[in-house]
Amino acid sequence: MMTTYEDLAQEARELAAQLLLDSRIVGLLGLRREGEHVHPHLFTTPDSLEALVLEPRHLLAPICRTVLRSDSTDTIGVVVRGCDERALIEMSKMEQIDMDRLVLIGLACSESQTRQCNCARPYPRQVDIGSKVDGVMLSDNDRVQKLLALNLEERWAFWQQEFARCIKCYGCRNACPVCLCDECALEPPPLSPAEARVGEWVEPGQIPPPLQFHLIRLYHVVDRCVNCGACEEACPMGIPLSVLCTVFQEQIKELFDYEPGLDVMQQSPLTTTLEEVPFVSSD
Repeated sequence: MMTTYEDLAQEARELAAQLLLDSRIVGLLGLRREGEHVHPHLFTTPDSLEALVLEPRHLLAPICRTVLRSDSTDTIGVVVRGCDERALIEMSKMEQIDMDRLVLIGLACSESQTRQCNCARPYPRQVDIGSKVDGVMLSDNDRVQKLLALNLEERWAFWQQEFARCIKCYGCRNACPVCLCDECALEPPPLSPAEARVGEWVEPGQIPPPLQFHLIRLYHVVDRCVNCGACEEACPMGIPLSVLCTVFQEQIKELFDYEPGLDVMQQSPLTTTLEEVPFVSSD
């Protein structure tokens, strides 16, 4: 018999209810349906879990950070897809959350969701709900392949055209689960001589911002980007930001054999110097 969406949701409810009954967690962070609306919610009783749903996909990692920043030292549970878990791992590396205070219920994405997100790893390390499906390989990512088919001049023209639509709403930054600086280098007023130079690039009222605006943001997050797609989903102008991150991350993987979000103990190669970790060409 085929497993239905409701079957998966019921599995999640039962797992979460047992965790609450065993006092392993004080609440479960997941999605709650109220009428026609679905929103993040912290479920604190087994009975309340009747409203727990698994769709639509909603990145819960940033909300975990908010919940865990309370004065309490309690442990909470959270339903995580692959991108959620990878984001939590990267947030832990930056000491933004304490993974020891989280109990993860792993949810594997469906094939249709995987294709919609062009996700290469559509499942967490431990899958408790659903079944793993193959991720989308780079060679099967039509949007990326279309870009790679262009020569350098054509790519430059493409991104100039795309970023010319930017209205500098900061939606991409605000939605990103791993863009967590207390003071953003892309916002004036400048706080140091180095940031003063950046401030010239993000002058208030300059729409669209110069290309440096996007390159600086990309440089700050590309080595910890987990390809959740939140930046592109938040962009009101439809700029294909996920494509840009995917291309850069593929280069990092090829050069350094590194993927963000897989291991709390593995630091990004871009946080070290070449003296600490010498670069050895594969040629």
